[in-house]
Amino acid sequence: MIDKIFSETIKILSDLIKFQTTSGASNLELIKYCEKKLEKAGATSFKTFNDSGSQANLFSTIKGKDNSNNKGIILSGHTDVVPAVSSEWTSDPYVAREKDNKVYGRGTCDMKGFIACTLAVAPLFASKKLKAPIHFSYTFDEETGCLGAPLVLADLKKRNINFSACIIGEPTNMKTINAHKGYNEYITHFTGLSGHASNPESGVSAIEYAIQYSNKLLELRDELKKRNSRKTIFSPSYSTLQIGKISGGLSANVIADQCSLEWEVRPINKEDGEFISNNIDAYAKDILIPKIKKNNPKGDIKKEVVGEVVGFNKKESSEAVNLVCNLTGDNEKNTMSFGTEAGLFQNSGISTVICGPGSIKQAHTVDEYITFDQLKKCLTMLVSLQEKMTN
Repeated sequence: MIDKIFSETIKILSDLIKFQTTSGASNLELIKYCEKKLEKAGATSFKTFNDSGSQANLFSTIKGKDNSNNKGIILSGHTDVVPAVSSEWTSDPYVAREKDNKVYGRGTCDMKGFIACTLAVAPLFASKKLKAPIHFSYTFDEETGCLGAPLVLADLKKRNINFSACIIGEPTNMKTINAHKGYNEYITHFTGLSGHASNPESGVSAIEYAIQYSNKLLELRDELKKRNSRKTIFSPSYSTLQIGKISGGLSANVIADQCSLEWEVRPINKEDGEFISNNIDAYAKDILIPKIKKNNPKGDIKKEVVGEVVGFNKKESSEAVNLVCNLTGDNEKNTMSFGTEAGLFQNSGISTVICGPGSIKQAHTVDEYITFDQLKKCLTMLVSLQEKMTN
């Protein structure tokens, strides 16, 4: 059975990779494709959209027995992928390439591989009477701050739908993950005053203020390590801060009037995230902005919140974790440092677990791939879930 479903999974995955659903871009064609596949399997669906209508979440349900009051199980994945520069890849990142029992392409492991598995198994769920509904949740813009998931979760709350568990298929090598850090992403914009570099007093360098801001962030980063003396369940054991990108200026002989700084925090708890935001905001307001405005009243520093995603907290007793351990036959439970939508589902009162095919080491990389073995292990878990929901 697995071999037959695997063949269909590869075909679906190849189709999904063709959709260039980079974060921020439209995912509507991919959503239409998934919706048709699920409706063919007997699912009913609804969608939630972003403000412009260019992106959508899909939530589809294959119902259980008639008049069943049992809570259903969600299989969840995000449809967006990080950008890919074609010239850096061995082959076209948006055309699936099979080699050495691997499938190459942007999003293969993060996380269209899991979505392909769920779509391939959907007809199997529909072929027999389920004891409870099975739900398929596909979201947009997870990579840029989990922007889509809150919309679908709010809609589910309005519809008063209850669930027993949610399995989020992020790449974990099919290992059970029961906790991860939060993820806060920011872009800080600096506005200075342009001028000729031969006369520094004639302008205000936005880059220089971005550097001072960066130095303060690095000071705060060192303090993060000291805030938690005891060892935590995470690796690294403390909250982390990273400056990822600085953009600004025209040339060496022009005073830069604009600069932006992209940075992130991965807090082990809410308090660490607040510690960074409160301190850097106070530094900008009390120290840097008065200096900027002294020479340029229109100068400013504005921190843009790209996304503040809550962490996924370990529960002493978790229905979802126990379910996946039972399905995979592996009782080992792990944590990870990268963020997902799991905390959002958990905070909505849904027992949640992360378990999916592929390795995080391949996510976001050039020549991203997923192995045949990982896809087959995921299919085996989903087939076991179907059997558990019918027996």
